[in-house]
Amino acid sequence: MISSVLIWLDNTVLSIALETLADPVKGLNASPGELQWATGAYTLVFATLMFTAGALGDRFGHRLMIMFGLVAFACASVWAAYAGTAGQLIAARALMGLGAAFIMPANFAILLWTFTGPKRATAIAISSTNAGIGMAVGPVVAGVLISHFWWGSIFIINIPIVAVALLGTAFLVPNFRSPIKRSLDPAGMLLSVSGLATLSYGLIRAGQVTSWGAIDVWLPILIGVTLLGVFILTELNIETPSFDPRLLAQRTFGGANAAMALLFFSVAAITFYNAFYMQGVLYFSPLKAGLANLPTALGAIIGAPLGARLVSKWSLRPVAVPSLLVAGLTMAGYGFLNQTTPLVWIEALLLVQGLTVGMVMGPVTGALLSTLPLEKSGAGSAITNTVRQAGSVIGIAVGGTIMSIAYRSEIKPSLVGVPRDLADRAEISAEQARHVAGMYGITGLQRAADAAFVHAMHFGVIWIAAATFVGAILLVFALRPATQTPAPTEAFDDPEPVDFDDRAAPTVQHSQSVDVSFHSDSG
Repeated sequence: MISSVLIWLDNTVLSIALETLADPVKGLNASPGELQWATGAYTLVFATLMFTAGALGDRFGHRLMIMFGLVAFACASVWAAYAGTAGQLIAARALMGLGAAFIMPANFAILLWTFTGPKRATAIAISSTNAGIGMAVGPVVAGVLISHFWWGSIFIINIPIVAVALLGTAFLVPNFRSPIKRSLDPAGMLLSVSGLATLSYGLIRAGQVTSWGAIDVWLPILIGVTLLGVFILTELNIETPSFDPRLLAQRTFGGANAAMALLFFSVAAITFYNAFYMQGVLYFSPLKAGLANLPTALGAIIGAPLGARLVSKWSLRPVAVPSLLVAGLTMAGYGFLNQTTPLVWIEALLLVQGLTVGMVMGPVTGALLSTLPLEKSGAGSAITNTVRQAGSVIGIAVGGTIMSIAYRSEIKPSLVGVPRDLADRAEISAEQARHVAGMYGITGLQRAADAAFVHAMHFGVIWIAAATFVGAILLVFALRPATQTPAPTEAFDDPEPVDFDDRAAPTVQHSQSVDVSFHSDSG
């Protein structure tokens, strides 16, 4: 729990620091593209290394992988804290993504080995509250630290958390290993990393140029899609792939994963927008912005166990699909926010958003992980998390690009008469425009920048909400009841965990490995 809270904590603290990092004086003078990469580099490496980390955990033990990931995360946090340029910060964030990639699949695999039957569903639901805990603590901690120290302090806070997690893991967690040794698949790792990175570069670059016809936009996108296609073909031709696309061909597993990828796409994009809206347009301090985001975290903390409880009564589809639809409506609600929106309406929107997202993530995660054989727990959980983080990478790239294009189009009329070099800076982002307005006393430019950003946000949330609605439609088909009731089959036991290290491990009571409450309506 502590090690995975660290991952969510790091995501939220950075969102509060984005406005500061963009500041030419207080931060690193980072451009919108660099901020997209500072966020996306972490998620990109996280997404593409998880299935390799899962294979290593199955081979050498999942506890060892968690400890390696924690050490890498701590080293990268120190590097990020003292980064002198946006490029150094991006590199440090990528290394933090490597650490997270080794933590997450091992975390889920250990959970699946430890708990079975109904207790497994409960444990997954409890574990899903990590997202809410991280989202609750992260913004407030980041706001306090940035208000009193320099921006790098938001990464130093990771060090004591890593120390506690390392001690607990070393003394309390058994070193579970799978009886099936999967290949490490270096070709698949290289293809997935290069494919997603190239695709993301092209999408982010599209927001920085005046025409999508530029070769440095369409060529990276084309190469990225091609590399990802080759990656899928490569994995299909391996006997025991680390990332098994065949699992995604299953209706429930594949459809629900696609829906979650779209949800993570939307959450990543709307979080990116929200950071600049609160601190840029509403002029909240980092601390006030952190406190203002608490309703999202509170909603997520309540939503995960509430969703699991409702699923146990009504089954998965009647709970997950409406929740995802309402989550989409809350994202569309950003289209009604402006410079004068009362805070109470923003808080209500964030509370409902966090609640509905939590009600989807917890139960659907439980359903997906409960379908996995224990010998594929590392690989299967890595697939689930890889697909979601890939959705986040694309969400940040696409959401940020749409915002940049719409902002640039809207601000241009207000730059007539402004010296060309200053107009070029103001056209980069609203943060740069406000800085130019303050430094050179250009009347009205700051208000124009705020209005242009709000226009860009209104335009962007149309596509973000649409992606969430498509995810809800996918869930309807993925979780539809079976047309025929299958004949009863004999219960089966989970295989005994094998290859413990020499320390004593807790006794595991084995029972039916699939929780019926999650799957009674999924066929």
